[in-house]
Amino acid sequence: METVKPYNQGGKKEEVEQMFDQIAHSYDFLNHFFSLGIDIIWRKRAIRILKKYHPKKVLDVATGTADFALQAVKSKLNASSIVGVDISEGMLEVGRKKVKERGFEQIIELRKGDSENLPFEDHSFDAYTVAFGVRNFENLEQGMREMLRVLRPNGVGVVLEFSRPKHFPIKQLFGFYFKYVMPTLGKWVSKDSRAYAYLPESVAQFPSGKDFLAVMEKVGYQRVRCIPLSGGIASIYIGEK
Repeated sequence: METVKPYNQGGKKEEVEQMFDQIAHSYDFLNHFFSLGIDIIWRKRAIRILKKYHPKKVLDVATGTADFALQAVKSKLNASSIVGVDISEGMLEVGRKKVKERGFEQIIELRKGDSENLPFEDHSFDAYTVAFGVRNFENLEQGMREMLRVLRPNGVGVVLEFSRPKHFPIKQLFGFYFKYVMPTLGKWVSKDSRAYAYLPESVAQFPSGKDFLAVMEKVGYQRVRCIPLSGGIASIYIGEK
């Protein structure tokens, strides 16, 4: 499988970190603008699934600006602790400001960390979440295996990620929007000519649907399943330990 990178100048991990550092100032605006706010609905759906497991200690991998962690608190997930990790210090800085402004510092802690080498003991968390982050992993299997390692027995991983719609007309509309509209507007607002061209490229390369479930099973997840969202534009993947 070909490795898709933002700038094609070095390792994917370093390039992803550089990219998110550069677009951190405009990330939240563009994220909600491009999705017309639907990404918030997707996050709430993922959190409703997570609630059924009653997790107390939650790890939010590729937390970015902490949108998922903040939404989890606002949606009354009732976790006692949410730790967000990300490789981009620029994104984390934005996230820490948001956490402080909302008064959630006692619940949410943000730390710099690598999804493929997490700084936590085995069995540290009841659940983990990843929202729009797994396709940025340099080694997908290693990242999925590492997140499984830090789950306690019977813990759950919930992954929210873009996927590829298969049916007319959503497939065609989504393809045009992702390939032409998003990169043009993203370049104009973020001032990064590659960041929003990388997004559709990374989605096209990502093994979505049954292919991603196969990756989860390969590295040891149990009872894996997939829930398509909005006609297949995104999907929620659930796997247990």
